[in-house]
Amino acid sequence: MGKLSRNAQPDFTPANSHTFFVTVRAKTGRFLLQSEWMANLFMDVLRRYVAEQRFKVDAFVVMPNQVHLVLTLDETISIEKAVQLIKSNFSYRAKKEFGFPGEVWKRGFSESRIDDRESFLKRRKYIDNKPVKAGLARAPEKYPYGSAYFRKNKKRSG
Repeated sequence: MGKLSRNAQPDFTPANSHTFFVTVRAKTGRFLLQSEWMANLFMDVLRRYVAEQRFKVDAFVVMPNQVHLVLTLDETISIEKAVQLIKSNFSYRAKKEFGFPGEVWKRGFSESRIDDRESFLKRRKYIDNKPVKAGLARAPEKYPYGSAYFRKNKKRSG
């Protein structure tokens, strides 16, 4: 039998998907994501993988020194691989497009599995309110680097 991934729960195996709350931090806590360019680059990386149907991004927020995500994966990709894709593509592009020197991300990431609707809504609310709590916006939908902003604007235009 293969080795179980971190936080795997053998008694909970949905038929075809797994949802995770993920946090990725910048190396040494640098505020490398605080510029509009870097935040938009990160969101573009997410967009690419969603368009390629590698995974679904249910919620996200790009903070100045960290990113929080709720990702839903199918059986073709592990959480480790999904995060590796995001981190490595962002690093590559930050160096190539903006000449960013050195390491971008702290090694590893943290994740917890979401196994019910209540947990999902709790994590999404946490992500939405993170910029408000940090004093970066007055309301979640006013922060342009988070999913609450896009949900609000989609409702207006749709």
